[in-house]
Amino acid sequence: MKKLTITSMIIALAAPLSAETHTDRENMIRSRDLTGGEIYTTNVDGDMNWDRNTAYDMVDDNWENIGEIEDLILDREGQMIGVIAEVGGFLDIGDKHVFIALDGISLVPVDDRAYSIVTGLSKDELMKREDLDEGFWD
Repeated sequence: MKKLTITSMIIALAAPLSAETHTDRENMIRSRDLTGGEIYTTNVDGDMNWDRNTAYDMVDDNWENIGEIEDLILDREGQMIGVIAEVGGFLDIGDKHVFIALDGISLVPVDDRAYSIVTGLSKDELMKREDLDEGFWD
């Protein structure tokens, strides 16, 4: 599995847009290519095999699928600070929407147009977090 720097994976999301008209499309990722993507954990059976500075070029067979990327969260300056993860439940019944900070995830390309994320947090750890339903934004 090829390891990539985390910076190269998220630069298009975390860096402010320049005023130039020239765009480097190879380094840009659209939000629609992330939302709905799967969330995986490296923390399977209490095995905390997580390093924030390591990114991967594919999903590892040993990772557990624990949810879906519901939304991307930006701060008021336009910088991406994390994601809202939909975890637990079945067919949207009993699920939770929780925040995972950017420093707790790594981006993983699924193909040339879709992405997933991986975290060291377990499903149980995420289920213990505050549920951020739609009312969170009001």
